[in-house]
Amino acid sequence: MSPETENPVNATSGWLPAPAEKSAAARVTINDVARVAEVSVSTVSKVVNGRYGVAPATIARVHQVINELGYETSLVASSMRNSRTNIIGILVAEFEPFALELLNGISATLRGTKYDLMAYAGNLSPEGHIGWERRSLSRLGGTLIDGAIIVTPTVEIPHSSVPVVAIDPQSGTDMPLIVDVDNSGGAQKATEHLLDLGHQRIGFIGGRKDLKSAHLREAGYRQALENAGITLDEQLIEEGDYQHDAAVEATGKLLDLPQPPTAIFAANDVSALAALGVARERGLNVPADLSIIGFDDIPAAAQSSPALSTVRQPLHEMGSHAVRLLLSLLDGEEASTPQQLPAVLVPRETTAAPRKN
Repeated sequence: MSPETENPVNATSGWLPAPAEKSAAARVTINDVARVAEVSVSTVSKVVNGRYGVAPATIARVHQVINELGYETSLVASSMRNSRTNIIGILVAEFEPFALELLNGISATLRGTKYDLMAYAGNLSPEGHIGWERRSLSRLGGTLIDGAIIVTPTVEIPHSSVPVVAIDPQSGTDMPLIVDVDNSGGAQKATEHLLDLGHQRIGFIGGRKDLKSAHLREAGYRQALENAGITLDEQLIEEGDYQHDAAVEATGKLLDLPQPPTAIFAANDVSALAALGVARERGLNVPADLSIIGFDDIPAAAQSSPALSTVRQPLHEMGSHAVRLLLSLLDGEEASTPQQLPAVLVPRETTAAPRKN
């Protein structure tokens, strides 16, 4: 019988046998973990270092073995001795365009400091969406990272084992430190841009209802219409959840109205680009038949055809501010909150005056 079959992992009970001929005092090695988990040493290394290329089921099995055997990586052991790893974690649900632009700013600001950066995606399945950041902080805080920057959290995190800065926080959040943009002011600028072009029936595709930014962008849209003396038709507001598929559905509902809008303001660029795709599929000319404007100014906005009008969030600068706040906390300094940066209107090719009947 081979070593692999002598020491099987019981998937039902979760029982893991001790490595053969290992004394209680012997230090568990990465080879022990690989043998018991029935994977290669390189796979264990990828798992403990958070690298790509390992199936979720394998990751779970390796972590189970690590916990059962009491394996410590050199990084964890060092952090337990010294209380510092000199690593900053950026926690995101997924590596989408918004998070990647923030990551660029964070990485540039950390360059030349004593800190390394670990980017960690904590939302691996729909079932694990809510609260992924708490689970990630519990796993990483105090052992692998000295502090964390969390992007678009799904829950409030008033307390943590390490200092935390949030970007695009929860609605009514109790997060200790926040970096954000002037969401309401930016939304007003987007809506006023459409109003100045002559649009009066303006649709709105909203964002994630649990995020502060979504509420503020809708409030800015409403305020601009009120300032212009336009009574809002509530049928013109649809939820888009900041996601492509939801925005496609929302755009379809707006365009199917008996009196469809002549312009759409989407609460983020992903949603605006989805709206642009729907308009194209329906044979509508943008902007002659329908004007569209987004929010964020991700790289794909300028690269789309036609180029997307939008409101620019200074994402690189927001990431930089978040790092500076976190480093201040790690140095024992007091940091003010919130840090709100201005939003800038960027008109491009998807907005124009409405077609005259």
